[in-house]
Amino acid sequence: MVSISLCMIVKNEEKLLGRCLDTVKDIVDEINIVDTGSTDRTLEIAKKYTDRIYFFEWTGSFKDARNESFKYATKDYILYLDADDVVLEEDRKKLKKLKEELDLSVDSVSMYYNAGMDTYGNVTLKYRTHRLLKTERQYRWEGDAHNYLNVHGKIITSDVGVTHKKEHHAVGRTLSIYKKRIENKETFTARDHFYYGNELRENGHYEQAIESYTKNIETEQGWIEDKVYACINRADCYRYLDKPDKEIASLYESFRFSKTPRPESCSRIGYHYQKKREYNQAVYWYKTAIELEDDPNRWSFTYPVYATWYPHLQLCVCYYNLQQFDKAYEHNEKARYYRPDDEKILFNKELLEKKITNN
Repeated sequence: MVSISLCMIVKNEEKLLGRCLDTVKDIVDEINIVDTGSTDRTLEIAKKYTDRIYFFEWTGSFKDARNESFKYATKDYILYLDADDVVLEEDRKKLKKLKEELDLSVDSVSMYYNAGMDTYGNVTLKYRTHRLLKTERQYRWEGDAHNYLNVHGKIITSDVGVTHKKEHHAVGRTLSIYKKRIENKETFTARDHFYYGNELRENGHYEQAIESYTKNIETEQGWIEDKVYACINRADCYRYLDKPDKEIASLYESFRFSKTPRPESCSRIGYHYQKKREYNQAVYWYKTAIELEDDPNRWSFTYPVYATWYPHLQLCVCYYNLQQFDKAYEHNEKARYYRPDDEKILFNKELLEKKITNN
């Protein structure tokens, strides 16, 4: 059985740290916590779990703090978590099994990061990350805001998931890091343009986001998956700005990079036609979104909502407008499977049952 060092960076996480550590304390063999300036009870809570607590002056860069935390690992592998992460019970079982069976020749194990959840427990955003790293390889974090690990060697994928359960969102924090880089006249990579576009979009700066996404798309360098979602996210910005022609063009452009459609683009295209009351065209794209096979080894962002309850719910609406009430009811029920107490879905159910009975 391999041994695991948990490495974390924290600051003012008194509300979340205990919840996180309770989910892994019996799995890891060592807990290393690097504090970057807490003024609440974070350190008091941390001391209940470990005496391996260290201090690091915040430099304005997450990579510096993360790399500092990795310095204290003494076990075979490093597992890193943020304070607002948890390992749910089913994933705890999988992680224990992985620990028991992992071959020491493996350099990195990728896991799912369930970065978003709805109130019904459905994952709304997930992607793969290098999560368990061989300590002796001394992998380093890179990037000032959206950090990434420069990993190479023997890499395996697993179905273990780490779930993000944030209590609040630090609006504008990461955006300010990018703006500081611009002020310092730093050169942006294609990856920088993509993530800067995301920050701009999330903070409502849609015109600037479009510009940043376009720079990513037009740059020959960069990860192809970022370009797929740069097209999709740019389309969202055009929709917020009420520019439907540019929106649909950007969605179709995503196919140039993805080669085959993605549910995220298909559902959006479906909604574009649905708004125009072109219901047969909308049905085609929503059905395509549902029928596409999921690739469990894909590393890019995946938004399961666009392949599950959302297209089913919209198909219900489309079929209702096409006066095909049986099909509308069928898809509403499929949406209800994912969101059993959703008021809109329950309203549809009652309405359609009356329609079908009266017909």
